[in-house]
Parts: sequence; structure tokens; C-alpha cells
Amino acid sequence: MSRLPQVRTWRAGRPVPVRQILSILRKGPGDPTFRTPGASVWRGLRTPQGTATLHVRTTAGEVVGESWGEGAGWALDHLPALLGADDDVSGFVPHHPVLEHAWRRHRDWRVTRTGLVMEALMPAIIEQKVTGQEAFAGFRRIVHRFGERAPGPGVEVGLWVQPAAATVRTIPSWGWLRAHVDPARSRPLVRAASYASNLERTIELGAVEADRRLRALPGIGAWTSAEVRFRAHGDADAVSFGDYHVGKNIFWALTGEAVDDDERLAELLEPWRGHRYRVQRLVELAGLARPRHGARMAPRTHLPVR
Repeated sequence: MSRLPQVRTWRAGRPVPVRQILSILRKGPGDPTFRTPGASVWRGLRTPQGTATLHVRTTAGEVVGESWGEGAGWALDHLPALLGADDDVSGFVPHHPVLEHAWRRHRDWRVTRTGLVMEALMPAIIEQKVTGQEAFAGFRRIVHRFGERAPGPGVEVGLWVQPAAATVRTIPSWGWLRAHVDPARSRPLVRAASYASNLERTIELGAVEADRRLRALPGIGAWTSAEVRFRAHGDADAVSFGDYHVGKNIFWALTGEAVDDDERLAELLEPWRGHRYRVQRLVELAGLARPRHGARMAPRTHLPVR
């Protein structure tokens, strides 16, 4: 395979904070599919045309994308959407001093749209009902054991690509357990991999129908669907209802109360319908989180060691 990349430059007509926009795709500090040396971002991804290494940086007001591998053309074709070109902010009005301040500071941030459902779904299912530490470690183990090295210079930067859906379907039960992914998460993931082609087609659907089809599969609920849609589909209204932290942090940022109630959270966010995920992410980007006085959740230790 040629070491020369395919290259695309894109001028958005506004500043493009590449690392900020793409940071939501990173699964913990040790994510093997995501690297951020300097001001640039490297991603290892599995496109409909094959694996690709994607390097994104900005220079002289332009975004420069370089890509290697069979999926390089696909990755570059989707570069603008990846950096939020499809995100329509025209109807968003902050309506709150906290959000007004956050929006002024992060006005160039946009909702990404990767166009890759299984890429978002696998880590989302692995993250269900466990600590972030445990989820990120399980994801790393699965990628290292069953994924593949990213093409081109991806090897030099330590970049990997998630396993294909066909591979996920063949991972034995002990393979998941060695990665500290219990059956309550591995079974829905294997089942979803069996419908991977249908799930990928939800990219072409509206948000409501995409949500319905994702949640039609056992083991995919409101939280998992939202985590997929605001990454893969670019859904600016996909709220992480049911998250251990998100709802409490939004409530605390906007009301001063640490409330854990999805119905009340939905009522609070109703004025921003159509942009509710935008509110969620602005709270996160502003670093707003309710004070924590208790001990952190500890990772479980009853699963087999690697």
C-alpha cells in the first residue's frame, strides 16, 4: 500500500476547533483508535470501503485532511460532516446566562457526524452500567485483541481500528470476559453486530426513526441510542437520559440543584427541543459539574483478569 496519503483541504468560512469537535469520539485517555499529538487529531476508522487512517489539522484558516488505506476516499468525502458542516445552529437560542456564556466561548463548536453507527455503538454498549474506567479498559482490550492496526502511518502513531461487525459476531464468551465485558453487555453487542448493515442505514433516516430502529434491538435503550446518534448521526437533540452524571450536571448548571430525574430533566430541556444535546455538550465544554462529596464508584473486580 502506498505511503502517500490522499489529501483534502476544506475551508468552512469560520474557525474550526478540530480537537474540540472530535473530542467526543475519544474513549478515554488510552483510546487506541484516537490520538491527539500537538494540535492535530489522528483517527483509525472502519468505513464502508475499508479501513482508514485519518489525520486532521488546521493551517492558514483551512482544515487539511490526510488519509491512508482502502477507506481513505470515504473518510475525506465525509470530512466536512465529521467537523460539523451539517450541524444547523440557526434555531438555537441559549435562553440562560450559563448557556449564553458557554455559547460565547464555544461558538465555533459543532456537532460531529461520523456516519458510522457500529463505530459508535460498540463502545456505547460496553459503557452501559459500569464506571468509565472499566468501560474504557474493556474497549481497549477488545480493540487490541480483535481489531487491527490502522493503515499507513497509523502504525507509527500507535493507531488501531475497531473490529469489524463480522469479527464481533465471532468473539467467544471467554474473549469478552477476559476483556472484563460481562454477558449483559457482550450479548446485545453481538446481536447488534448481526444487524450491522441495517443499523448503518439508519444514517439516512430522520432522528425519530433512527432512534426507533436502534431501540428496537434488545439491550439498546434511550441512553445508548442517544450516545450513538449524537456521534454517528449528528443529532443535536439526542440527550443522554439515564446517564449517571449528565442529568445531575445539567440540572446543577442551570438551576443550582443536583437532581437525578429524567422526567424533570426533559421538562427543564424542553425550551431547547431540537438542540437539547447542544445544551448537554455546552455544559460539558464549560466544565460545569455538580460538587461531589461521596466516594467515586469503584470498578468491579469479580471478572477474570486478562
